[in-house]
Amino acid sequence: MSKTPDLFVLAEHADLLKKLAEWDIAYHQKDAPIVDDATYDAARRRAIEIETEYPELAKNGASTHVGAAVSEKFKSFSHSVPMLSISDVFNESEVADWFNKLSNKDIFIELKVDGVSYAARYERGKLVRGLTRGSGTAGEDITENLRTIPDIPQQLKGDFPEIIEVRGEVYMSRSDFLTLNETAEKSGDKIFANPRNAAAGSLRQLNPAITASRRLSAFAYTYGELSNRNWETQAEYFEKLESWGFKTTSHWARHAHNMTEIQQVYNDVMMMRADIPFDIDGLVLKVNNVSLQEKMGARANSPRWEVAYKFPAARAITTLRDITVQVGRTGVLTPVAELEPINIGGVLVSRATLHNADEIVRLGINVGDKVVVQRAGDVIPQIVGVAEKAPDAVSFVFPDKCPVCGGNVIQESGQVARRCINTLGCPAQQIGELEHFVSRKGFDIDGLGTKQLELFISRGWIKNAADIFTLIANHGEEIKKLEGFGEKSVSNLNSAIERARDIDLHRFLYAIGIPEVGEVTAKILARAFGNLNDLRAAQVWKLKQIDGIGDVMADEIVSFFSDAHNNEVLDELLKQVHVSENAPSVEKKEGPLSGKKIVLTGTLTNYTRDEAKEILESLGAKVQGSVSAKTDIVLAGAEAGSKLDKAEQLGITIWSESDFEDVIKKE
Repeated sequence: MSKTPDLFVLAEHADLLKKLAEWDIAYHQKDAPIVDDATYDAARRRAIEIETEYPELAKNGASTHVGAAVSEKFKSFSHSVPMLSISDVFNESEVADWFNKLSNKDIFIELKVDGVSYAARYERGKLVRGLTRGSGTAGEDITENLRTIPDIPQQLKGDFPEIIEVRGEVYMSRSDFLTLNETAEKSGDKIFANPRNAAAGSLRQLNPAITASRRLSAFAYTYGELSNRNWETQAEYFEKLESWGFKTTSHWARHAHNMTEIQQVYNDVMMMRADIPFDIDGLVLKVNNVSLQEKMGARANSPRWEVAYKFPAARAITTLRDITVQVGRTGVLTPVAELEPINIGGVLVSRATLHNADEIVRLGINVGDKVVVQRAGDVIPQIVGVAEKAPDAVSFVFPDKCPVCGGNVIQESGQVARRCINTLGCPAQQIGELEHFVSRKGFDIDGLGTKQLELFISRGWIKNAADIFTLIANHGEEIKKLEGFGEKSVSNLNSAIERARDIDLHRFLYAIGIPEVGEVTAKILARAFGNLNDLRAAQVWKLKQIDGIGDVMADEIVSFFSDAHNNEVLDELLKQVHVSENAPSVEKKEGPLSGKKIVLTGTLTNYTRDEAKEILESLGAKVQGSVSAKTDIVLAGAEAGSKLDKAEQLGITIWSESDFEDVIKKE
């Protein structure tokens, strides 16, 4: 006696079917999927689990559903033989459940091409109609579009049945996909998310000329209606298809007779996946004997004699083609893996983060290796390991010069990050540094926000901080003609710039963005030196004698003022502004952290190092650069290095970012 589903089960099942219907329409009709394959597969599997437990729900459920209804913009025709989907299996155990029930263990293994299904009907060898899968019982008429694809013959060759409906997959190679998107980007047309979307969108065009321009390809792999059959196995059918003029995936096809062989093929194809010039999302395992296929028949929506052994959606193996280095707005150099493009979870991935130089060493990767790439949700793809070492792999050497500006690259003591110290002259750091430069605590130039800075930089009117003070003189008339500007706004901006020409030393030091130097430290330096020239000439030993200046901070200050690029920009800037030698008054700060010596290490999620430092100092703490027995607290973020290790050895209190925020909230 079957179980009766309760209201909660009914609600869950109805919700799943609603989502699946919405996702199917987006995928099959609009060629614009709104969830990745893993999410879709999980929802469908859950719906089928419910229907297995409560068979009465299977009617018109996920178990009997194929594709989506045909679009109203196309003519539709019924499939003479239903065009079913293939049941998915996701691991070795599920494959074994299917395989162990077979009486004949000769399995033909094909690639599961990630494209769009088609059915091409031939009468006396001539192509007469082409349909999409549609709902499985009826499909959209795409006859004229199929005629534009070179891999689908108009007239069959050789010995062919009088009537046959050849079925297969239309796809777009990765190289053609990349070319299509490059062209679309230049012309302002639609950019496709992945090759499957591009193939679907190109095939389902009302204008066949558009389809013809998209360089689609196609494989054939099965059949629907058939007048007579003169082959006994799937392998023989592939030979027939090729003799008639079709292309198949026979080059990659394999035979297997036990689970060990099946899994070996699975592993081998996973390894070569990136070398295959088109996207695949798994393998199709078929009983090779066609008579046995016919005897086994089908369930409501899928044949019993074949399954799709799906690859993991979030991981793939591909080749590491190169490692490049990006420079962020704070000057941090981040290595980026340049990959052989590979489809992971419905997205074509060609780049992945490597985080830092230490990560490259930890992973042990070299250019040319096969690597495992992981993508979860919208997270930036990352390399998680090496799948196969290349015999001719090339080791990566991290640059000691900034790839953007040629400035020196340093690695702070106890830190994993490496950074370009040409803070003022590095184009990669321009926006971030100039935003800081004109901020309220710096030069306080009202009217120069991020949007305006980006505009002026893009036009080449501002290349460094000094250019701000010649902006109106050199480009005022041009600025007045820009959208959003006018006589009054340019006049106001000019007034703000002119007011900023006189600035106190501590605000100047804060504005020029010396690493580790925030508002409080800038005041300490201004009081200690009194003028900019003495500070620019100061040596590390002298800086370390100043209360509140730690080892790391002293090194950063000297590095900043030793860099030729920075000095060039400073000299130009000082021609435009006057730096007052007025020393700020000493501020005695009292607070819950008064007298506490705190060291920052690692990267915080919600705060820059300067921001965290200023907050701590505002609460009375003394922020130091190095850990010693006198340190009270170490605030450790992500990728904390040797400072954290030393703190643990000395038994010093360690705060996480949440501990830090708990203290802030109490104030």
